[in-house]
Amino acid sequence: MTRWTGLLTVLALGAACTDTKPPERVARAQVKRTGPATMEVVPSAGQLPYCMLFTMSEKGVIRQLTLTRENRSIRCDANRPVANTSFRVPVQEGKVRLYVFFSDDRVPAGSVAQQLYDLRDRERVTAMDLRLPGRVFVETLEFMPEAGEPEQTGGVVGAGGVVTSHGGAGDADAGSSMLSLQPAAE
Repeated sequence: MTRWTGLLTVLALGAACTDTKPPERVARAQVKRTGPATMEVVPSAGQLPYCMLFTMSEKGVIRQLTLTRENRSIRCDANRPVANTSFRVPVQEGKVRLYVFFSDDRVPAGSVAQQLYDLRDRERVTAMDLRLPGRVFVETLEFMPEAGEPEQTGGVVGAGGVVTSHGGAGDADAGSSMLSLQPAAE
């Protein structure tokens, strides 16, 4: 009688296990392209309240994107871009892995940066690989910057507030305040 009971128990457990599916993995954050080489990172609902962002490029360059005066993680609201900003990724560095660290407390970013540097050769970094206080979750995302329009970071401002993007060599009629200096004849 004991054998039959044990056999029926094993069969019942085996049948129950085959019908259950593993839970689908829900992304903790997503990357939203805002331009050829710019992105926003948007946390999903139900995440821990603080986060910090790092990128690691194909060339091995590690960048901290959420740098504050205290150099700690920042408050991250669900369904809103982190720091309410877009982040630019240099095209020449290629595809980047984006690490989003969610925590229940403000974590010092310096130790995270050092640990990421130490783990730079690993294909995948998890929260278990890091020595951090409190509860921490890591989301790894990827972003590939694309070449777009050439960036302009400024121009020469002439008289009247006219900006010339070609170094101030504008028309003389445009009210230029540049003076042409000629060497004095000896």
